[in-house]
Amino acid sequence: MSGRKSWAELREETLARPEAQEAYEATRIRYELGRAVRERREALGMTQAQLAEAAGLRQPAVARFEAGGTMPTLPLLERFASALHLRLNVAFEPLDRAS
Repeated sequence: MSGRKSWAELREETLARPEAQEAYEATRIRYELGRAVRERREALGMTQAQLAEAAGLRQPAVARFEAGGTMPTLPLLERFASALHLRLNVAFEPLDRAS
């Protein structure tokens, strides 16, 4: 190569920075929460509009959340849990066990 770094090298360098690791972790959390809500909604046969109505939200807010576009508050997670017939459980894990 002509002195240019590969995508993998650039990614590795970027993720080595503490601020990038924090941003990556925040993105991962949003994605996993959104995926969990979407999977439960689909398992219940609900549309985004139906979930929005049950949670007292608008459909675009559900779509953004499911896409990982927002970092939710605990009250919002409680609204989703209730609308999805779930109990919200928040826990801390040691960093060496976190994925």
